[in-house]
Amino acid sequence: MNDKISGSKSQQGKDKPSAELSRDERLAAALRANLQRRKAQSRARAAETGDEAEGNE
Repeated sequence: MNDKISGSKSQQGKDKPSAELSRDERLAAALRANLQRRKAQSRARAAETGDEAEGNE
């Protein structure tokens, strides 16, 4: 039973090398989007903090 499971995993990698490449591309795109979102959140927090500081003076 274990041979059947491990055999199917190795066949998946050999049959679809382009699928692995597209997976890497999707991961890279997701990482870029996540980084952009985090930077935008950081900028928004910094602007929010700056606005509050100006109002208190």
